[in-house]
Amino acid sequence: MAKQKRIFDLAKELGIESKVIIAKCVAEGVPADLVKNHMSAISAGLDASIREWFSDAASHAAVERADKVDVARAKKPAARRKKTKEEGVEVGAPSMRAMAAQESVGGDDRGAVAVAEPMGRASPMVVDEPAVVELPPHEAVEAAPADAAPAASVSAPEAPLKASKPSKATPPPPAAVTVTPAPINVPSRPAVVKPVGQKLEVKAPVRLSGPTVVRVEAPESVEPPRPRRAAPSGPGVGGPPREARPGVGRGPGEGEDDRGRSPRRGAGQPAPKRSTGQGIPVRRRGLSGETWQPGTAVSEQDLIEREERIARAGGFLKKRRKDLERAAPGGRAEADETGGRVRIPSPFTIKDLSAATGVKAADIVKKLFLQGVMATINSGIDAAKAQEIMLDFDVELEVVEAKTAEEVVSEQFTNRQAVDERPRGPVVTILGHVDHGKTTLLDKIRNANVAAGEAGGITQRTSAFKVPLTIDGSEKELVFFDTPGHEAFTGMRARGARITDMVVLVVSAAEGAMPQTFESIAHAKAAGVPIVVALNKIDRPDATESSINRIMGQLAEKGLNPVAWGGETEFVKVSALTGKGVQDLLMTLDYQAQLLNLKADFGGAAQGTVIEARTEEGRGAVANLLLQQGCLKVGDFVVAGRAFGRVRDITDDRGGRIKEAHPPMPVQISGLDEIPDAGDSFFTTDSLKKAQEAAEQRRARERETQLAQPKVTLDSLFTQMKDQDVKEILIVLKAAEQGTVDVLKSEVEKIATDEVKVRVLFAGVGGINESDIVLAEASKAIIVGFNVIASGKARSMAESKNVEVRTYQVIYELVDDVRKAAEGLLTPELRQEVLGHAEVRRVFKVSKVGAIAGCYVTDGTMQRDAFIRVTRNGIVVENDRVLEQLKRFKDDAKDVRVGMECGMKIAGYDDIKEGDVLECYRQVEVKRTL
Repeated sequence: MAKQKRIFDLAKELGIESKVIIAKCVAEGVPADLVKNHMSAISAGLDASIREWFSDAASHAAVERADKVDVARAKKPAARRKKTKEEGVEVGAPSMRAMAAQESVGGDDRGAVAVAEPMGRASPMVVDEPAVVELPPHEAVEAAPADAAPAASVSAPEAPLKASKPSKATPPPPAAVTVTPAPINVPSRPAVVKPVGQKLEVKAPVRLSGPTVVRVEAPESVEPPRPRRAAPSGPGVGGPPREARPGVGRGPGEGEDDRGRSPRRGAGQPAPKRSTGQGIPVRRRGLSGETWQPGTAVSEQDLIEREERIARAGGFLKKRRKDLERAAPGGRAEADETGGRVRIPSPFTIKDLSAATGVKAADIVKKLFLQGVMATINSGIDAAKAQEIMLDFDVELEVVEAKTAEEVVSEQFTNRQAVDERPRGPVVTILGHVDHGKTTLLDKIRNANVAAGEAGGITQRTSAFKVPLTIDGSEKELVFFDTPGHEAFTGMRARGARITDMVVLVVSAAEGAMPQTFESIAHAKAAGVPIVVALNKIDRPDATESSINRIMGQLAEKGLNPVAWGGETEFVKVSALTGKGVQDLLMTLDYQAQLLNLKADFGGAAQGTVIEARTEEGRGAVANLLLQQGCLKVGDFVVAGRAFGRVRDITDDRGGRIKEAHPPMPVQISGLDEIPDAGDSFFTTDSLKKAQEAAEQRRARERETQLAQPKVTLDSLFTQMKDQDVKEILIVLKAAEQGTVDVLKSEVEKIATDEVKVRVLFAGVGGINESDIVLAEASKAIIVGFNVIASGKARSMAESKNVEVRTYQVIYELVDDVRKAAEGLLTPELRQEVLGHAEVRRVFKVSKVGAIAGCYVTDGTMQRDAFIRVTRNGIVVENDRVLEQLKRFKDDAKDVRVGMECGMKIAGYDDIKEGDVLECYRQVEVKRTL
């Protein structure tokens, strides 16, 4: 027998809670002792009723309470039912074939009796709760044929039936009851109808083992339960059909009595089929590993559960396999097919890919094998390769990169809740062309003289200043971000535009818009920040109104239309030297800030951007930060790119020590383990471990990038062989700040041709030390320092080891010297300089000497040891011959000028004829430039 189903099993199948089923059963009148808890066993009849209660059409069914029925007397002794010709009423219970019949006799008198179908030659099973379907009053059950009349009417049974418990007398039913047996699919056999029992004069109820309440439904269009898988038409799950053996259970066939057996079937003959109740035949199978014995009943629920166990035993992912079919009303329903869009986190194995997409792992391994890749289901697979393979299965694979610790921290700050949100001052970035007065204008605003201290009079690093101002009687705080204007500092200008709220574009009213002016406009537009144009140097005599209008026209072509012309861009005329117009500029900036409605969180964890970073003696790695959110305190754990640590001290933009900082404020911190990159975001974390994990993951990615080398192919091999002839200038670069290091490295590496390349062997922040000297000596490199000096030990070591050390303070000088050094390694270009021409008048043959050409110099000068080119009738017949001897009469001459005659002996060439023209020239080496 099949394993009894319990309440929690049924709840799991229906997708509801067990307590809901228990409450429903108690409400429907089921004895409480039968449904005590979720482990209570339920009969097949109660199982069917519960499924009907919770089906989609349950809410639309008409429910009545039927009278108790003596099922034991209504049953026929265990015998094989035959397929009848009459049409029965469909029953929704999958485990029992209970048929409800109703016959209109006279008025409204009608009754309903449920009859259970026996499943084999066994003692009849007591039905716990049959499902009874009540027909509408105007519909009558079709009358059975005359020959089937004994089976259609319920009468006294021919043979007494055994009941599970003694029956008790109940009132007679109000009308006669018509019962239609379940149809049995026995093809190609005449229907033999036997009477199912004697007519019951008095309906004697039976004490059922299950609940006494049945559900009566109107014959509406009820949506069937979930379709079950249909059995295949061929051999069963267990393989081909077996020969029948003695002792194996089989239902009685045609012509057999209730206890008789038919002869044993031949080998290979298929077992008889029976109906599942939904028009789909399934093969009859015995219990696995058991022998049928009289008294053992095999229910349809047993077969269904066995089919489900076999289906589950086939492995996971069966839902997506196309070969799995399920039975459904009106046709077949296949399992979900593979296809669509699938997301999978990286990295993943073939097994993970199979589980996510529903494609068999064996198929993926086969695809890889056909592409020449040997793999197993536990092997990793490249994301691009996986996407290519999944296209063959109509699967669009989206590989989601695994989030790093740094990304997790960044995401937490992105989704943070504001603790103390307040209005803040704007961050203003000064952009423009070099030498247009950006730093001078900023000095005028903050009453300082920074420009006078800049080497070469130009800004070569980024810096931030917090300036308190009084505008219209109210105290304001603005943060100004100064950037260099040299073309080499493009990255610095781009960083400044990204972290700012607005941009002040400084343009000289005398010189007009320049290349870096247009580049700054592009950076500001890419950042999506408003632009205010400051026309500087209006105090100069050449800053006329016409030149100002010309500049406005140039900027209008780039999308900066002045407000005076009906545009949206503010133009302010200022003079950084005299201070004229500076207050108007500040008021314009304050107005723009009010329009932006800037706010920041003054509490919680701190977040910002690294402006610059460098190494200071006694403090270690220090970083200039722009605090944008939260509160930064001494002792906080911070991560900035590949650097992490605990904040040791905080100083403001003027060098004063502070305990904490609020946005927007430029500060300098120390305590990091190494120097971060300019432009990196920094965050404070709850613990040092989190900060260390994020920084180490960043370092690991950078290390993998540096170690990643392209594979050697035939083309790359030829390229490497060709590159061996390329000369290199190796440089060890040291600078004061990390941002400057990046700029210098980028600039010097641009100095390269097919013959000479400049390679930065090492770039770092800080002074020149002994390790730099050792590295330069081993690699024969040049040490270049920018705004740094060498220590005493490093200088003495460099002198003893003949290592060249050069220091600079202006970027122009550094780049020019490196370019000159690269040009010095270029092979000089050879050019021919024509000296003169001579015509051969006579040829003299001298023994042991050769042919002597008597010539007349027609133009220029003929010089001894110069090169000679021989032309005859305008055609060059000899080239690159050396003039070995030159004589004037009998004396040797160093050169012979135009209009004079001379004798010439050409080395290694005697085929001279009269009328030839001799061209005298020399080869000159010309220095090449980059």
